[in-house]
Parts: sequence; structure tokens; C-alpha cells
Amino acid sequence: MSVVIKAEHISKQYKLGAVGISNLKDDVQRLLAKLRGKEDPFLQIGDLNSRDQAQTGSSSQFVWALKDINFEINQGEVVGIIGKNGAGKSTLLKILSRVTEPTKGKLKYKGRLASLLEVGTGFHPDLSGRDNVFLNGAILGMKKQEIAKKFDEIVEFSGVAKYIDTPVKRYSSGMYVRLAFAVAAHLDPDILIIDEVLAVGDIEFQEKCLGKMKDVAGQGRTVLFVSHNMASIKSLCRRGIVMQKGTITYDGTISDSISHYLSGLNTGSNSGKIENVHRTINTGKVFFKKIVLENDEFKNGNSIYFNNNIKISCTIEFLESFDNVLFDARVISADGIEILNSMTIYDGDFVKIKHGFTELSIEIENKLQPGKYFINLGAHLSDGLTLDYLEHVLEINVLNVGKDNQKGLIYDFKLGYYRPNTKWQINKS
Repeated sequence: MSVVIKAEHISKQYKLGAVGISNLKDDVQRLLAKLRGKEDPFLQIGDLNSRDQAQTGSSSQFVWALKDINFEINQGEVVGIIGKNGAGKSTLLKILSRVTEPTKGKLKYKGRLASLLEVGTGFHPDLSGRDNVFLNGAILGMKKQEIAKKFDEIVEFSGVAKYIDTPVKRYSSGMYVRLAFAVAAHLDPDILIIDEVLAVGDIEFQEKCLGKMKDVAGQGRTVLFVSHNMASIKSLCRRGIVMQKGTITYDGTISDSISHYLSGLNTGSNSGKIENVHRTINTGKVFFKKIVLENDEFKNGNSIYFNNNIKISCTIEFLESFDNVLFDARVISADGIEILNSMTIYDGDFVKIKHGFTELSIEIENKLQPGKYFINLGAHLSDGLTLDYLEHVLEINVLNVGKDNQKGLIYDFKLGYYRPNTKWQINKS
């Protein structure tokens, strides 16, 4: 199987607070270093890309969005690129798509490449949808006759036939994405690169897109897919690349990659107690300060017996008072599937919370099959505004034995994720 994409020591550097990474002074210093046979002075400095650490006090004005990225992708591979926001995924895809050049390193690829990185990529806003289809095809190196043969199929898939002769600047973001994806997927690319942009579309269209990407992959073409939806990643991809702070931390099977990614989201969660957390969404008004898995059997641990309820206590700081708060807790499987969801609104009304600290306790009925799971926690307002949301803040290991194991049962098999209470009735003839 031939290699179609090869990244060799790819690095990308940006200057903080600047649109570009250089100015005249920097360029002169680079030129002088080159004439003297020395390395670019600005490539010797800089910090790894980290949203978790403030740059205040840092002596460097530069940051590495990517640092020494190496991988090969074979023809026909379907690869998921996974990582939290700021990991460098989009920067890598922009380099792969030739939208921007790497600061260091080489990128090689073979074949026709189509990419959909963000809403409107490659579209001219003043041109109609029809004109943009032909423009994108021409950019891919296709002849007008080739594009015309695919045109009706593209329009039908996108669902924007009524507006195909309207300038795309008047399209909604959903319409934009529908047409852009249809163009990228139908113009016979050898390599298809899709970023998280599909999240803009509705559920029906997302499923339609996943089906089309499976068709593209089934035809022996190469697909690179970035998403935070682990279920979509797992259903489409066979290989995963995990990124963190501009580097690749894991490259392997998609199941192992997802487990590696989820396990690393909040380091220290294995202890059953965590105080410094990664926040997916935060308004700066509410903070989960302390989260503890209450566990009498395994002190300071994350293991619980099969069929023992999950008990969590939280300390939350409110910097303002609110009249309409709801809390939610979610249980996520090791491969990223949301298994359970519970909200305080299910059992009551929205609650009033005063400025200061609030103690919250949660007990979740545990009918989970043995295995590894993660807990998401959030605080929201009745209008849908999320005040604080933490993904995979606690890791829980459901054991394959019960606490009162009088029958000696070992639940070492897995059939689904959840074992509900069930009534069986058998009438013998």
C-alpha cells in the first residue's frame, strides 16, 4: 500500500499578538543569521502551545502551534485526528491543505486533495453557489466537463437547489456547509480532509455526511477527519492520531486512540478526587472547585463494585447570584459514547443559587457493565447558557465483581454498556 501523505518534522511557529510571525527587524536578523551560516534565531526560542498556562512573564514572544510532527498515511486509510481545543489539529490540517506553510519540516502528498476546514473555505462570497461549485472544481484541477457531470449530484446532496444561483454570502452557515461538503466529497478527491465544521449542520445532514465519507473511503480514497464527537470518529475511522499542545502523543488503532485521549483530558482523575480541571466551557462566573468520588470501599480510588451506585460530591463557587440554575451529570464510555444523562430539572425546578460556595452531591444508579467510564459535569441557566462545563473530569472503573459476591459471579463479559432491571416471564407449555 503506497504512502500518500508524509509529514517530516513539521513545526509551525506564531508570534503572539501579531497577525504574521515576523516584521522587518525579525527578517533582517533571520537574513544575517543565514548569511553567517547559523540557524534562524527565532527557531531556538518559543513555548509549546498551551492554553492551560498563561504567557505572562514568558521571555518569548513566540509559540509553537506545532512541534516536530511526523507521520505517514497510506492510500485508503481513514484517520481520525483527536485532541482538545488548542491542541494544533486545525493548524495541522491547514498545512496539509496548503492553506499555510510550515515554519520547519517537509510535507509530501500524492493525488488530488479536497478539504473543508471552516465555513466558507474556498468559496467566493459574491459568486453564486453554481459558480462556486465550478470554481472549487477548477481549483482541484478538474475540467469544466468533469464538474458538469457531477453538478446535479452535488446540488441534490446539498439540498440547496432553490438557492443555487444566489450569492453564497446570503447563505446561512448550515447552507454554506452543506454545499461546501457536497463539493469537497463529490469531485473525486484522492484525499479528503474534513475539520469539525460538520458540527454546524443538523443531525440528519451529519449522518448523511458520515455516510458519504464512508463511501469515499470504500472507494480506496484517503480520509482525514477531525471531530470532538467520539462516536462519529469511531464509526468512520480505523486509525487515530492524538494531539496535545502541538505534538502527537499517540498514533494507533482508533479504539486505543480514543481511550488515550479521554484518559488524558484530566490528569489525576484516577485518584477519585480532582481539584485542578480542564474546563471545556466557562463564563468566568461559576467554577467547579473540588470534585470527589465518594468511595467507602476504595479510599482515594476510582474503582467501584459492580451494581454499587456512583456517588459524587462537588464544591462550586458562584461569583454571581442566579435564579434559574440547573446542574447536569453525564456518564461517558471509554470509547466516547454518552451512556447516561441526568439533570436536576428532571427531579424538580430550576434552583436559586446565591453568590458564594455551594455544595452539590450526586448519586447515580449504577447498572453499568464492567469497564472504564468518565463523568462530565456542568452548570447551566434555563436559557441554555452554560456557566461551567467539565468533560471527563472523573474516571471510574466499574469492577467485574459485586460488593456482596455470595454467588461468586464474575462479570467479565460485556454485552452493551448498561444492565437494566428486567422482569422475565416464561410460560412453559
